[in-house]
Amino acid sequence: MRAVTQNTFGGPEVLKVTEVERPRPLSGEVLIRVHASAVNPVDAAVRSGAFPLLGEPPFGVGWDISGVVEEAGPGARFAVGDEVYGMPFFPRAATGYAEYVAAPSRQVARKPTTLDHVHAAALPLAALTAWQGLVDAAHVKEGDRVLIHRAAGGVGHLAVQIAKAHGAHVIALASAARHEFVTGLGADEVIDYRTTDFTQAVQDADVVFDSTAQGARSLRALRPGGVLVSILEHGDTDLAATVAAAGRRFAGISVEPDYASLEAIAALVDTGRIRPHVEQTFPLAEAGKAHGLIESGRVQGKVVLTV
Repeated sequence: MRAVTQNTFGGPEVLKVTEVERPRPLSGEVLIRVHASAVNPVDAAVRSGAFPLLGEPPFGVGWDISGVVEEAGPGARFAVGDEVYGMPFFPRAATGYAEYVAAPSRQVARKPTTLDHVHAAALPLAALTAWQGLVDAAHVKEGDRVLIHRAAGGVGHLAVQIAKAHGAHVIALASAARHEFVTGLGADEVIDYRTTDFTQAVQDADVVFDSTAQGARSLRALRPGGVLVSILEHGDTDLAATVAAAGRRFAGISVEPDYASLEAIAALVDTGRIRPHVEQTFPLAEAGKAHGLIESGRVQGKVVLTV
């Protein structure tokens, strides 16, 4: 089968389509014929060596997939022909930029019926990050004031919709060029972070969803008892202590596979309350171009590879 792999750390050019052995599903696993695989900033960081999550190359990056079950091992939750999506194995290697991926059946869920594979692949890692931060950790509820960094980005645009689906009042941070897009997602207020100090504009948030490693500043936007959700500083014990000393709660999030949350996300998609935005698609052979676009920092929503 074809898969994108790399033999060394480096720029997008190190990604090459190679022929590798097709995996075989073990007990409780499914073999998924991949139709689409999303590209995330963590993929580029792992590829470059900035975030050596998988050790030394060779390896294949990529986790977000959507496809069809080709084979089902004994005891698997799905049958041949079922359409599924997920981000198996994260943070271990999944080699998601490939024609086939074998994965534990409890790490994937049925694909939202209202989405094609391209848009379904855009969901897992970003939507689970938002869900595990806002719903599982912060317990966001109706009436909460939620401040979301990078609200037009891959995680942020889904975080806005998940918070709104739970009845929150959403305050979004985005550049002026993205305001119309973010308002269309349901944000109640949009602040241009380039011209306005958000800590002066917001000081009574119940939840801050921080995807920018600005935890110390984000703390100033929280009311007493509020929750700081951080997806980049999740292991920062000093920040956690500072937040606790200030009378707020710290929730560091390192996303993990979770089929139950994927099912809940799919339900919100199929009732029209969440819609992933795909900025651009690339064929598998142009994974390097997709990484270049991701690293530009100018992506609205997600970038997806078609397989």
